[in-house]
Amino acid sequence: QVQLVESGGGLVQPGGSLRLSCAASGSIFSIEAMRWYRQAPGEERELVADITSAGSTNYADSVKGRFSISRDSAKNTVFLQMNSLKPEDTANYYCNAIVKTGRWSPLYNFWGQGTRVTVSS
Repeated sequence: QVQLVESGGGLVQPGGSLRLSCAASGSIFSIEAMRWYRQAPGEERELVADITSAGSTNYADSVKGRFSISRDSAKNTVFLQMNSLKPEDTANYYCNAIVKTGRWSPLYNFWGQGTRVTVSS
């Protein structure tokens, strides 16, 4: 009923930048929060950044000062601007959204398909 479509991943050199986007569509009444996770090979999934419906943001220490999360509420879209990229940022990045499908619905958790980010010279 709800889909998250991600784009923007790819190959970039160290020090470069990428902007990831994630657009939510379907039976959406409101989005309470959107988050970006990442998972490198052999590593556990980690929370990279999140943004609430009120616009407050949080970042993992490893990306603080380099990454920025933002949203376009009218389009149910979240972005992750990644600057000063490092090889250790290489991972699959996943979008996650906490969604209400109706005014009195419960909260539902949806995931995007993931997009690959590779930082290498």
